[in-house]
Amino acid sequence: MNLAQLATELLEGSIDIHVHAGPHLLSSPRSVDPIEAAQQAKDAGMRALVYMDVFENSSGIAWLVSRTVPGIDVFGGIILNTVYGGVNPRAVKTALHYGLGARFVSFGAHSTYHEASREGRYVDGEPLPLYEIYPKFRDEELARAIRIPLKDPVPPAMEEIFQMVAEAEGVFINTGHVSAAEAMRVVELAKRYGVQQVLIASPAVAQMNQEQKEQAVAMGAFLERCLYDFSHTAGLAKTNYYVEPEYANEIFSSKRKGVADFFAEVARLGPSAYILATDFGSYTVAPPVEGMRQWIASLLTYGFSPEDVRTMTADNPATLLGL
Repeated sequence: MNLAQLATELLEGSIDIHVHAGPHLLSSPRSVDPIEAAQQAKDAGMRALVYMDVFENSSGIAWLVSRTVPGIDVFGGIILNTVYGGVNPRAVKTALHYGLGARFVSFGAHSTYHEASREGRYVDGEPLPLYEIYPKFRDEELARAIRIPLKDPVPPAMEEIFQMVAEAEGVFINTGHVSAAEAMRVVELAKRYGVQQVLIASPAVAQMNQEQKEQAVAMGAFLERCLYDFSHTAGLAKTNYYVEPEYANEIFSSKRKGVADFFAEVARLGPSAYILATDFGSYTVAPPVEGMRQWIASLLTYGFSPEDVRTMTADNPATLLGL
């Protein structure tokens, strides 16, 4: 069997835990809607999808898709962006009992302090953060953005969220787009409150050093890496979070690496540490199911065994989801 055929075969049974299907803002459309994404994944023999929506609790969408496309598991959850006011226990409590029930709780994507404080625009050729250019952004967005306390005490609202997730069956914590130090703190707090599964989001993993990664894995966390971070469109704003056009982020990291650099990292930590997802759904990239096939094909081309591919694209995500 050639590698192309093997990649297609290994797509069967795989799980993509990071799919951004529509709907979305008109300024940032999606390539597929949730039903199309599920149907394509089912046709390819995939086992499950996890929908992520920066504006909505996606467990309702998962409920609808499950009734429309039987034969594939679909899950949703909640990302605590400023549309929910940041750290909001009521939003989490509702999400856990809505639709199919939230399968994950994320501490924010665009609305973490780490992320929001770094988004910016060029003014007269100089990169400036949005909070310096627009006082309204500072007061309405940055002020509500999530910060993970690196020391005790833990704010009561955040403590309540950890406790709710710990008590819910099959629900995992996603660190969100936090700093490396904050990601480590989330892992520590999750362990303290009895949360069974923690995923360190790909943007946070990208900032961690080797020692932090090893420590996080030793504490039971999974490291997420998404194909989008290494794709040809990396560096483009695939997701406009703010309706205001002036808030569109123009400043991007120039430290992006290719898949070969990442695969060398996997060789150091081992496949058991990683969950590979796509973060696809943006109209600038292929549909998510094709993204997962490309991930698998890249792994095989680099020399990973089919067993290692299964570990990172099927077994580990199944463990995270409690399947």
